[in-house]
Amino acid sequence: MMKTIYIYIISFLVTLMLANTVMAQQDSSKIKFNPLTLEEQRVILHKGTELPYTGEYTDNKEKGTYVCKQCNAPLYKSSDKFDSHCGWPSFDDEIEGAVTRLPDADGRRTEIICSTCKGHLGHVFLGEGFTQKNTRHCVNSISLLFIPDGE
Repeated sequence: MMKTIYIYIISFLVTLMLANTVMAQQDSSKIKFNPLTLEEQRVILHKGTELPYTGEYTDNKEKGTYVCKQCNAPLYKSSDKFDSHCGWPSFDDEIEGAVTRLPDADGRRTEIICSTCKGHLGHVFLGEGFTQKNTRHCVNSISLLFIPDGE
């Protein structure tokens, strides 16, 4: 019985990964993607996670806009960034329509992806009480580019 459940779960996860790859390939003909390093590919395309407290934007306090590293779509405003001390940049809101929420493969969390290119950003958590919006987008720095105001 457990072996059957295990095989079902593995099959489901593989199907999800393949579907995401096909969707990204279909979209690639319409969108110009930026070249990604192997580490960026590991996180953005293969849903990896960068090590905590290692990302370049974790402690960034400048005013500006965070865009998707893969397709340059605007995702977050610096005014929605806050210190959660979790090891990754945290935002309590996204630019409307820029981020899509999906059930994570682990069955417990909610994954966030770029609505334009479907690149993996991180996870969203609700009900933690960090801000009045009670939402924390925990985002991999490596999935982002920062554009300072005025540029």
